[in-house]
Order: sequence, then structure tokens, then C-alpha cells
Amino acid sequence: MSVSRFVVRHSLMSVWLVLLAACGSGSSAGGTGTPAPGGGTPPTTPEVPQPEPPAPTASIGSCEATGAARTAERLARMRPGTLGQFVVSFDGKAGVTPAQKALLQTLPVRGAYTLNRLPIAGIVATREAAQKLMATPGVRSLRFNDPVTLDDEAANVLTSVTRAQAQTALVNADGQPYTGKGISILVNDSGIDGTHRDLQFGGKLLQNALGHLNGLGDVVGINPNLPIENVPNTDVLGSHGSHVAGIAAGDGTASAGLFTGSAKGASLIGYGSGAALFVLDTLGGFDYAMQILDTHPEYNLRIVTNSFGNTGDVGTCFDPADPTNIATKALSDRGVIVVFSAGNSGSGPDTITGNFKKAPWVLAAANAEKSGLLAPSSSRGSLARGSYFTDVDGERLIVNDRPTVVTPGTNYISARAVAADPFTPLDTEADISSGAIPLELIPFYTQKTGTSMAAPHLAGLVALLLEANPALTWREIKPIFEKTATNMPGYEPWEVGAGMANVEAALAMALSLRRDYGVPNHTQRGFFASIALGESTVTPVSVAFAPAGAVEPVSFEVGADDSLVLAQWTQPEGNACTCAIVLTDPDGNRYGSSIALPVLGATVATSAPARAGIWQFSVSGIGSLSGVSLDPLGVTNGIAGPGTVDATLTVFKTGTTQGLADIRGRSDQTTIEFAVAKRLVDGLPAGFTPDALLTRRQLAEYLMAFGVRQTREPSQAKRYTDTTGFAAAVADAVTAPGQLLMDLSPEALPPLAPASNGKFNPAGTVSRQQAAFALVQAIGRQALTAQYEGMDLFAFDAEGNTVPVADAADVDPALRNHVQDAIALGILDVQLSQQGGATVARINPKGTVSRAAYAGLATRAYNSIPFPE
Repeated sequence: MSVSRFVVRHSLMSVWLVLLAACGSGSSAGGTGTPAPGGGTPPTTPEVPQPEPPAPTASIGSCEATGAARTAERLARMRPGTLGQFVVSFDGKAGVTPAQKALLQTLPVRGAYTLNRLPIAGIVATREAAQKLMATPGVRSLRFNDPVTLDDEAANVLTSVTRAQAQTALVNADGQPYTGKGISILVNDSGIDGTHRDLQFGGKLLQNALGHLNGLGDVVGINPNLPIENVPNTDVLGSHGSHVAGIAAGDGTASAGLFTGSAKGASLIGYGSGAALFVLDTLGGFDYAMQILDTHPEYNLRIVTNSFGNTGDVGTCFDPADPTNIATKALSDRGVIVVFSAGNSGSGPDTITGNFKKAPWVLAAANAEKSGLLAPSSSRGSLARGSYFTDVDGERLIVNDRPTVVTPGTNYISARAVAADPFTPLDTEADISSGAIPLELIPFYTQKTGTSMAAPHLAGLVALLLEANPALTWREIKPIFEKTATNMPGYEPWEVGAGMANVEAALAMALSLRRDYGVPNHTQRGFFASIALGESTVTPVSVAFAPAGAVEPVSFEVGADDSLVLAQWTQPEGNACTCAIVLTDPDGNRYGSSIALPVLGATVATSAPARAGIWQFSVSGIGSLSGVSLDPLGVTNGIAGPGTVDATLTVFKTGTTQGLADIRGRSDQTTIEFAVAKRLVDGLPAGFTPDALLTRRQLAEYLMAFGVRQTREPSQAKRYTDTTGFAAAVADAVTAPGQLLMDLSPEALPPLAPASNGKFNPAGTVSRQQAAFALVQAIGRQALTAQYEGMDLFAFDAEGNTVPVADAADVDPALRNHVQDAIALGILDVQLSQQGGATVARINPKGTVSRAAYAGLATRAYNSIPFPE
């Protein structure tokens, strides 16, 4: 089994990995699965209504914010009289008042910076002063001033920016495509290099301010936050902020339009706090945004994008009293959309880097690779508490502990600042070796990876919507992105939120051209069949890491009734082990986390589908940086200092199933369960009905799981006369060209063809060759199928020898290459027999497909997807 297939996938049944070794169970060459009772032709499934989506409050749990308690515990551990840096938030809606400043002066506070438009101050004070301040009436919260980490054309194709700009119905009053024109985005980051031609200060870059650069450490007395404006280049300690700015709104001048932002027509405002950030530095950016709203309304500031996080704040509940939440709520109340990166602490659950990224009014972006699949390092949400209520400013809101949507953030090409970047030598070497950037453009552009890159791309998409409809607020924009998002194959909402952003569809909703998006999205609909996680056990493990020599792993056993294995580690202060944690299953497949880095990314996690047998937990150091190997000879355990890794292992049992009673005891039970858990198929009101024939409407519905965009005609023109509602939505999507997440070509063929004469024929049956074509096409292999052009169809015998396909003449010539690819990948099962003393294969291409047989086909197609390691 290929490691890449499962390195970040989370199955819900321990037996499902068996399917990779026995992927043909439950389907014959006839394609009808287990024969129907009494023999004969299985019945065609009648069309049924879709299950109602769960009510927004149906699965609401509870979650208690612990920010105050954790602060009190940390204060208690400080020595008496010790100075610390803190962020204090007062009651109120405006800047720090004279009375609040006077309060600070009555305490043993050495110094403070007060924000001008937010009721927040950063202070240097003793432990005793901080404790007294926490208990003072009028003080909403006190938190430590913790450090935070700074968390191209393919990208614009993935989120349908390119398609939207070519759509004649999606244009502004001047008849031009939406580019974010007239909308300003504030980049709250390390700074922006306004001397870069894509980000020119005084043109594209309206204003550029330099913050305090961690100035709280030596402050004395009570001082206002006074950023320095009109600085052409504030990105003097690294090029992170410039890269982010280019992703959001770079105009591509230096590359003649080759590398542009997702909102290339939008304007930029910069707030730079340097390469090393603390909470107060980022709050200064929000305060400056409030200032811009008051002093420069002509800038039309509508978006603040943030690519930082706090790895000491993972797995926590949303805290309304957190100073960042206070700041972003104030901005949201004034019509500003706040975008955050989800974090780079994946691939396990509870790794979103900051409770403030879960705020109901915030959009959080996960990171996709250019393949359209989720990056392993992208932070995930919570398994245990997906949604819960919170009360803010007298309003009850719902918190969803997960990313909002996914946008591209891997190997993203964008602006390179002229200032020295600490990673420039390695970045430049990687840029040259990748071949993705023309050599003459490398001085101006570089590639970076992370949710830091995904967030500004999402911010740019927001700008497109706001240009189209300036009246939108977060209350409309967030649901629009969620309803129009594209499902991502096999991923669950806690990992990817609603899926890949789809701005072409989002623009149609923003313009009220269509209001019927959402029904095919897995977060917006209900299901007849489901499989849940069961109870879990938590076990501590410890590994002593050394840079060289033997590092002993920890072995542990996973049972047949287990379904999911998680590992998590938080690197303590002073631990030199910049390491990743690794799970290895009984078959030798490895599932690794990102690297734990002091301060910048201390919490890492990984997860894997359970497999019965003996597992190993191990630790490894850094193998490469910016794509360049740090140990090409392989003589070390990875670059890292020695240290002990004290982690936790969590193993989940298999939970209850719903709507699958009629598959128990079948030989293909595990295949169907796998497909149901991955949302590749669904049940029906009466059960799964495995022996009934698959209909075209059901195939269209199930293909949406493989990343088919749900884009439809903005004009609301009815494509088919025989479909309505849900059936119309999925039929429109799967029969439109260029809608595949895993194939970036605008000419990609639709996975399913219409019937004829303006009809879709939703109740029609599906042949094996049609199912094979649809699945091969959906997983993005159209270009690869061309290698079979002009070849005779072949299959493989038990020894791996090629054998002819005896019924090849029955294959539709238009489907032939895809059918061959399906055979070669093992998606389409074959029946071997002897004919004239030679072995031949039969595939019965015109045979109809049962629902059970399709579950097998879909499972094998899913296992052919090259998921990133």
C-alpha cells in the first residue's frame, strides 16, 4: 500500500485498510454485486427525496473557555515580584480611557502601551499587579503577551477565480470581471515592501505603517500606540508580509501579469510588526485598522488578513474575553471581514492555532496543495466538540471548531521582498530547482508554503465578493463560502470545513443571481447512512531522541474494534528536539506530523486509520528545509537537538452505524462501510439496498464527493427538463466541463454525459464502462489516459502478466482509454478465464452496476488518489 494514499486520511473502521488488499470483494465482472434474492435482475432504485440537513443546533455541544484559568495558573507559577508582559482588556468599545490609564498608574506597572481605538493595553508588571488587575472591576480580561508565529495561476484555478473572470454574467457595471477594485485589504504581518513593482507604495499600496516591533520589553510609563506611517518598505526583517500581500492583491507588474493575487484589482494597506510577533504586536494592527476606518474612509478598508497563530492555544474553546476576539469583533461590527490562517500544526485534530480563529465572525483558511488535496501540515479542528454556543454582546452565536474553507497555500508563488530574508539562500535554491519561476523573475518572486499563504488568497476572494456586493457582512459572506464550497474527497468537516472555496459560485450568490447553492455540499445536507467514532483511551508515551544513533520507538497494540489512532506532543520550553512525531502501522505505513519548533510551532499532531496489530510511535528530526535536504547522506535521525518527547496516544473505538442494517454479514460489508464513512456513497430511506441498481441521479450525487464543483449557470437557465432540486444541482455539476478539483484544465471533460434532447434521465441505470469513465475522470486522470491511445485493452493475471480483454469490442470507443486506466489502477475488476488454452480477461463493460458494486468501484478509485505525505 502506498503511504501517500493514507498519510492524512482518517478512516472510521479498523478493518477498512483490508480493502486495499482485497479491493474486489462484493463485485463481479457483471457489476451487480451479490445476486438479488430469488435471482433475476435486481430492481431499479426508485427516486427518493434527499434527507433533510440537520438543524444548525442539532449537534450543538458545550465548551467552556479556559483562558482566565490558564492565565491564573501561569501567574501562580511565577516567582513573587517577577516582571511579566501582559495584555489587559477593559470593558468598553473605544480606546483606553483616562480613568483606565490612571488605574494602571496606581499599580506597580513599569510601563504600558495603550491602543487608541480598542480598550486594550500591553503592560509590563509584576505578578502581584497582574493578579490584582485580573480581579479589578472594569477589567474584562488579562492574558500573557505570548509570542505568535507567522503561520499563482494554479491557485486561482483551484478556487475558480480564473473561471469567474471569464464568466460574462459575473461582471461589474463597466462590464469588467470582478478583481476587488475599490476594496482595501489590510495585511497585518511582518510588513510590506512597497518598493516591489507588484506592491508599489503610493499606488497599489495606499498606506504602509510600521508598528512597535516588540517594543513592550523596554517600555517605561504609559505610552500610546503610535505606528509610523508612510514608510515605503516595512518588511525589513523578512519577506513574509510582502509574500502575503502579493497573494491577496499583487497586480503582477513585475511578471507581466504571470503572478497575480486572487484580487489583483484590490488596494493594500500594510501594518508591519517585524518577523517575530507577540500578541500585542498583532493587536496593534487591529487598532490601526480601526484608525484607518476613522481617518481614511476613502480607502474603503473592508478586510484584514492575518497569517499568525499561537501554538500554545491549540485545542482550546473560543474565549469571548480574549483580546484578539475583542479586537476582531469590534472590526466585524464595523463591516470589516477578518480572515485568519488555520495554522500549520496538522495533521491531527485540535490543532487550530488560536481560539480566536474559531470566532463566529472570522473566516479561517486551511491549506490545499495544487493537487486540490489538503496539505498534511494544515491544522484541523476538533473531533470532540465540533459546534457549540457562545454569548457575545448579548447575542447567542454558534462556534464551529474547524476551518471555514480550504484555499491554496502550498508552493505559492508571490512577491519576494528586497530586504534580507533569513531563508533566502535555501528559498532561492528551491525556487531554481523547482523550475516553476522563470530565472529572470526569481529576484522578484519566491515560493512559500503554509496556511499563511492560504489566508490572503481567501482574503482576496472576499474582496471579489465585496466589490460585487458592498453591503455584505460576515453574516452573509461566511455562509456563502460554505454553501458554494467544493467537497474534497474523503476529508471530514473537522479537517477542511466546507471544502475548497469556489468563488465563481460565491459571486453568483453574492449578486443574488442564484440562491440555490449548497445542497450537494457535505456540511449543508443530511445523510441516510453514517458511521460514528466510539469511545477513546488515552495513553502517555515517551521517546528519548538523539541526533545520531539508535532511537528506540514505543510499541503499542491496536485492536480489531479500533478505528482511529491519534498522537500529539507539545514541545516544552527549553527542549531542543525540533522533531516530528511519527506513527507506523503494522504494514509499515508512516504517518508523520509537522516539526515542533520552539515558540513558533510547539504543538504537533498526527493521526491514522486504525489497523489491528502492533504499532510504533517514534520521533524524527528535520529532514529538509524549503525542499533542500539537510542530511543528503542519511547519517542522522534528522537535524534536531537531543530531547525527550512526552506525547499522548489516543485510540478511538468503532462507534455505531445508521442505515446499514441490510449489509451485515455480506462479503462486501467492509467495502460499503468504507465508502459510507468517506461519504463516497449514501444509503436510502429503507436502508442501503445493496442489490438495487445504481441510478444516474445517485451516481451524480456520489461523484460530488470526488471534488466536482457545484457551479451552475448564473442565469438560472434550466439545463435539463427532467431534474429539479437536488437532482438538478448534481446533474448540472457533473455534466459541465472544467469543474474538477483534481484536474485544473478548463477543458476537462465532465465525468458524466447528458442523456439526450435536454434530458438527464435521472432514473436510468449505469453501465460498468460509464462508472469507470466517471471515476477515472473525477480523480483527475484525463491527460494520463492518453497513453493508452491506439492500444489493445489488457488486464493482468495473478502473476502480473498482461492478458487480453476478450470483450474489448463491447467498450464504447469514446470511453476506451478511461476503461483501460480503470483496469490498470484496479478500479474496474476483471474476470479471468481460459480460452483456447490462453488466459483472457472479461470486464462486461455494458453490464449494469449495483449500489454495492459501485461502493467497491468508488473505494478503489479513492484509494488511487495520490494523497500528499
